[in-house]
Formats: sequence, structure tokens, C-alpha cells
Amino acid sequence: MAKVLVLGGGFAGVEAAIFLRKENHDVTLISDREYMYIYPTSIWVPVNMVDFDDICIPMAELSSRHGFHYIKDKITKVEAKAMKITGENGVYEGYDYIVVAVGSGKVKHKGSENFLSICGDPQESVQLKEKLEAVMSQRNGKIAMGFGGNPHDSSAVRGGPAFEVLFNVHNLLKEKGLRSFFELTFFAPMAQPGAKMGDKALKMMDIFFNKLDINRKVGSKITEFEKDGIKFEDGSKLEADLIMFIPAGKGHDFIVESDLPVSEAGFVKINDYSQVEGFEKIFAIGDTAQLQGPAWRAKQGHVAEVMARNTAHNITVLEGGEGEMKGYKDHLNILCVMDTGDGAAFVYRDDKRGMMIPMPFIGHWLKKGWGWYCYNSKLGKIPRIPGM
Repeated sequence: MAKVLVLGGGFAGVEAAIFLRKENHDVTLISDREYMYIYPTSIWVPVNMVDFDDICIPMAELSSRHGFHYIKDKITKVEAKAMKITGENGVYEGYDYIVVAVGSGKVKHKGSENFLSICGDPQESVQLKEKLEAVMSQRNGKIAMGFGGNPHDSSAVRGGPAFEVLFNVHNLLKEKGLRSFFELTFFAPMAQPGAKMGDKALKMMDIFFNKLDINRKVGSKITEFEKDGIKFEDGSKLEADLIMFIPAGKGHDFIVESDLPVSEAGFVKINDYSQVEGFEKIFAIGDTAQLQGPAWRAKQGHVAEVMARNTAHNITVLEGGEGEMKGYKDHLNILCVMDTGDGAAFVYRDDKRGMMIPMPFIGHWLKKGWGWYCYNSKLGKIPRIPGM
């Protein structure tokens, strides 16, 4: 039995802790949050379909259910060669293995105080709800939602949630009889946002935008966010009463400043087994890690969980267990149910094909059901479906 320290309480970190315990290792997890936040279902907080607390799984309950130790702390320094981790509240060392799963930082933008994000601090989803309610109370206005890119790593883009929140806001305004009084605009700096989903998906997104009367401002770099809109490199300004924006990911400063090997974007370099280059007993998984693979690769929760489960297995193999090491590259794909509030679309992409299949009505409830499954299966209240 190895003594393992897991850094991070998101999809990757929690999954690693759960499966390391299944392998009978002694596990300690450090996170600066007292809950695991279910980001894929946070899209419904702004439109009041779910309460914030309903998508927060208490870390104390997770640790009790699965038998790992939980410490609330914020990591400030990583000394990989010394196998030493420093947080705001203490120093952690003496572990046989370290699993780095701290997610990613965000690319900085001028005027970032003027937008809210659905993929940032969890509390921003509540702030977004309050801002949306305030704008709706005026009974007319302009709402702009979009996402950015990282030129150093195309896998660090979070585009799906921006589309989902935008479509859900459209649906909410329609239900309230207010849609004709609001101008909705999607914006992004790249010429073809969502291209990694495949050509068929791009064509279907065009149909969605035209059908829902959603404007688009794409293909020009964002230069600044202001209180009343977004400025672009082409000299134009998109006016908005509410701005929701998802910055692309980048490596956390404390990761970049560590002695871990990092990419140009600040993500930890790993091999197929999620081992950090040059460190046999340190692993990096999820958004923290630099993914290798095709240009369309994307950092998603299900990929992070594959890496986590593999890491638990690989540590057992290194400890003399049976079997061979497992890699993540064979499991790279884009897989999601893109919700619209009154329906959804099934999106899939791998090396062989890309597809987007409309799922009117039933798709929304399938995603709702997944949210319930995620919450309860993580707590061990219902059986896990293999591979999920």
C-alpha cells in the first residue's frame, strides 16, 4: 500500500482519490474548496433550473464515503524533486506518490472585472443569475456570451458551456415572453469557433444560431472588456448589458514557477501513463496536464476521469501489482450532450468521425439525469456505470 497525495478536488482529483482507495492505497486529498463542483450542470444555475447547492458534493461526505483523508488548503508551491508541497496552511511531504490535479488557470484579459464566467469561480454562476435577473427586469437589453482561445494550446478551450448558457438564456427569455426585446450575440476571436466538433457540427450550429436569431461576432481578437461591451482588434465594439465569457485555460502560476516540466501554455508535460516527464512517482491529470494527440483534442471531464482511473491502476502496477500500465491517448474523444434548456444535441468526435445529433426535449432530461447520476454515484449511493 502506497501513501499518495492528491492535489485538487475536481473531476480528476476526486476520481483519482476514489480509485486509489479502491486499490487500497492510503490517500490524502487537498483542495481549497469544501465541495466538488459539477461544472457541466452549472449551466442551469443562471437560468434558475438548479440551485447552487444542488451541484456541490460535500468533500467531507466524499472523504467519509470512500475513506480518503481530506485537507482544506490552497496550494502555493510545488517542489517536485523534493516531493514537497506547500499550502497556505501547511507543508506536505513524506508521500510515496503525488497526483497533481489542480485544474488550470485562466488566460488574462484586460477588463476581466467586467465579465462573469460559467467556468471560473463557482460563485460566479450565482452572480450571473443575479445579473441576468437584473437585466431581464428592464425588459429589454443586449446580452453577449462567448469564449476565448489559447494560441499555445488549442485543447484548453471551453466552448460548449458558452453555447449552452446562451441557448438556455434564449429559452428562458422565450418562456417569459421577452425574447423579442433582447439582442443575443455570441462572440469569439477565432474564425470558426467550435470547429473541433467537426464540419457536420459546425453546419448544425449555423442552423441553431439562425433559427434562434442569435447574432455572431467572430474572427477578431478581443482587446478589452468594458462595463458596456467588448472591444475588438478590428476597431469594433459589441455593446452589452451583460457579458458572459469563458477565458481559455493556462497553467497556474505556482505550477509554472515549480520545477515540474511545463509546456509553453504552462501545462505539465506527461507521458501516455500520465507520469510527469522525468518523475516516475509524480502524475499530472485533467486540465493540469498537457494533452498529446490530434488537433481537435479537448480537455473534458470524462478524459480527466480516464486519466485518474489509469493513474490509480498505474501506481498499483509500480508498487508491484499485476497488469500493465494504462495510457489515456486511446481514450481521447469529444463527448457531450449540449443542452438548450428545452432539448439538447449529442456531440461526438474522434479520429474517424464527428457528429452532432439533435435530441429535442429528451436530450435535456438525459443531461438532467446525468447530473443526478454524477452526484449520487460519486457518493456511492448508486452503482457506477462502467466507464462513467
